[in-house]
Amino acid sequence: MKSSDLGQAKKSLRGAAVLVTGGAGYIGSHVCKRLSASGYTPVAVDDLSRGHAWAVKWGPLEEVTLSDTDTLERVVDKYSPTGVIHLAGYTYVGESVERPGFYYTNNVAGSLNLLETMREKGLNRIIFSSSAAVYGLPMEVPIPEDHPKAPINPYGFSKLAVERFLEDYDRALGLRSVSLRYFNACGADPEGETGEAHDPETHLIPRVLGAALGEVPGLAIFGVDYDTPDGTCIRDYIHVTDLADAHVRALEYLLEGGPTTACNLGTGRGFSVREIIDAAEAVTGQSIAVAVAPRRAGDPSRLVSESKRAARALGWRPKHSDLPTILETAWRWMNGPTFPRGNPARR
Repeated sequence: MKSSDLGQAKKSLRGAAVLVTGGAGYIGSHVCKRLSASGYTPVAVDDLSRGHAWAVKWGPLEEVTLSDTDTLERVVDKYSPTGVIHLAGYTYVGESVERPGFYYTNNVAGSLNLLETMREKGLNRIIFSSSAAVYGLPMEVPIPEDHPKAPINPYGFSKLAVERFLEDYDRALGLRSVSLRYFNACGADPEGETGEAHDPETHLIPRVLGAALGEVPGLAIFGVDYDTPDGTCIRDYIHVTDLADAHVRALEYLLEGGPTTACNLGTGRGFSVREIIDAAEAVTGQSIAVAVAPRRAGDPSRLVSESKRAARALGWRPKHSDLPTILETAWRWMNGPTFPRGNPARR
């Protein structure tokens, strides 16, 4: 599509609705904000079992579970969306190991219900929130998109299953998709309007900052004998605002006629657990007490992304994912007036 034609197409879509499943969640709220800033109307579709009504600020909220296909169809009829961004899903690896059926019912069956609703209603564009968990234990680092897919837990299998569904729906029905494989989402909206508030909070950065606030006692480092410079695990941290930007770019890639693809979303650089703690001490001005704990089963020493495909196909590059910006935005959010006070995630 010529740039002039694309500009006209974007003008014609000004205000067009986009369904955002999981739009009341951490990443979903940032995606909704970015969609709104780009001229779309984000419609948050969320059952609020793990999302928050307070996080829905940039468009309407439809309280719907993906198992309720009748209501989902009515929502599609109501808004006539131009596309779907599918973020709804459970995300705790440990919980998925303990309750695999719970994860397969929600993440896999729920996604299938959504795809069948899209088929019934003639919707043929979807952005899927996938994960680096589809790769399992890496055979090479940085991890490219063509790395073998070998998940090691039900959460990773649930994400890979949906990616396979999307390939099949494209071949059979022409339903085009972009699967975005996140590495470690982190940070908060630079303007402080939304951010991370999970219950329980398992992510390293909010736990480290919670320890700086004195609200996370006994912060543990799981393993200090990995094959890394300081002995602690290395991960690729990507700012949630950069993730949100990638979703809007992926939507517009499909609107321009782009074919089904999958892209890693990371920075290509990793930071160790000790580096995160040291940087958090510098940002907060607080000393953070830690305890050394045994390794967790299945934790690889390094998980770092190669994200060249996102740069080529989507024109995407992270702009907010330097470590000071990640920590500073998360710290401001946790200390700011819009953080949900009394949230169990702060304990």
